[in-house]
Amino acid sequence: MSLTPIISPFFRSRARTIDRYATDAENIQRGVLARLLRRAADTEWGHLYKYATLRGYEDFARTVPVCTYEELKTYIDRMRRGERDILWPGRVRWYAKSSGTTNDKSKFIPVSAQGLKDTHYAGGTDAVALYLRNYPDSRLFDGRALILGGSHAPNYNQQHSLVGDLSAILIENINPLVNIVRTPPKRVALLSDFEQKRDQIARIAMHQNVTNISGVPSWMMSVLTRVMELTGAASLDEVWPNLEVFFHGGVAFTPYREQYKQLIRSPRMRYMETYNASEGFFGLQSDPADLSMLLMLDYGVFYEFIPLEEVGRADATVLPLWEVEAGRNYAIVISTSCGLWRYQIGDTVRFTSTRPYKFVISGRTKCFINAFGEELIVDNAEKGLQEACRQTGAVVAEYTAAPVFMDAKGQCRHQWVIEFAKAPADLQAFAQILDQALQQINSDYEAKRYKDLTLQQLEIIPARPGLFNDWLKSKGKLGGQHKVPRLANNRDIIEEVLAGN
Repeated sequence: MSLTPIISPFFRSRARTIDRYATDAENIQRGVLARLLRRAADTEWGHLYKYATLRGYEDFARTVPVCTYEELKTYIDRMRRGERDILWPGRVRWYAKSSGTTNDKSKFIPVSAQGLKDTHYAGGTDAVALYLRNYPDSRLFDGRALILGGSHAPNYNQQHSLVGDLSAILIENINPLVNIVRTPPKRVALLSDFEQKRDQIARIAMHQNVTNISGVPSWMMSVLTRVMELTGAASLDEVWPNLEVFFHGGVAFTPYREQYKQLIRSPRMRYMETYNASEGFFGLQSDPADLSMLLMLDYGVFYEFIPLEEVGRADATVLPLWEVEAGRNYAIVISTSCGLWRYQIGDTVRFTSTRPYKFVISGRTKCFINAFGEELIVDNAEKGLQEACRQTGAVVAEYTAAPVFMDAKGQCRHQWVIEFAKAPADLQAFAQILDQALQQINSDYEAKRYKDLTLQQLEIIPARPGLFNDWLKSKGKLGGQHKVPRLANNRDIIEEVLAGN
């Protein structure tokens, strides 16, 4: 008997509630902020900024400063040592380890019990609700969910707090009923050695009826490849004939799309993007025909946005959601039920619609190349690579790029290190197509490329197989939610990568 038709009705009312996003976004978001301020009024931060006296967004924006991690770090460190009622009521036990700042190796993002419930797990529930509405013929619950997670980090734990990848925290705190339908078991899912975990997950899951998979595309691909190696199957459909959807997030899916199509050949296979960061769950792909994601408005997250061109300025404009425009790039600022207040998370988005609010992730505020005024962002790079792959039949596995400020001939250019899953027949032709595509996408890049006066044509260095995984491993970042930095405005990362090529 199929369980999915029995379980699906529990998700239908939620899908209808999400429809309100298109008509009532401002009221929903103002209500979220009011709840956050009310809950945090008796915290140290709430007393400092007189939350009890604030009468809405306008008061909040005038009173509370926009913050970076460095400005909240002292408070978070105290919370990790067990102090209560600092940024959020009570004691926060869990902290998601994220990439470091200029001063520290790692950031520790508080993950409160409230934030787990009203944001992270709410996002997971809504992913299922929207998926089932789009695909009423689904048999999602008739098999196992392969959920690929990270691990705890005991060396960062303190007496009153525990640290791990966000995915590990979610698995550790998940409702026990979910464990009935998920795989692998917790003891395997939380292994710290990714290579050992990859092998054990593959050996367990290959014998199960897996209907859906969730995780970061790069690391999930590694696990699926191991399943193929162990089974000798020609395609994943032979191992899991009922596999129907991949809930993916963490990195852009564009470079991996062709790899997954080659691995999973079933015409029934579907893909749904999610935006679940250490700081919160923000977006879901609500329409299979539209690659943009729906901004989730009624979680424990209040959103603000800074126009990308103003990021870093002391007088930067900060806009509430209802004042953003479609087609512009913005840096995200959030206030959450985990105790982050007007916090810049470092991601940038571009809205494709405002009724409802839908967006694409366009990059990182610190992940770009602007050495010569070209303002190349990750979104440009992904689209350029997609076009080069389309025209040449190549498949990109991983990449990173950085500027060459001046070589022995006095020339400047962008240098790309690309690991191909399927190399192009003519690397120079691939480079030319990529260069031309970037000029069509980005007018600033086009201007700097004019007659080769400022920038010469980009250079591509093919990477040996496994280069980027080896580099991540050397950094202790193999598996979990770790990812290769795509663009950098200096040569620190690319030189380290090239040293291992």
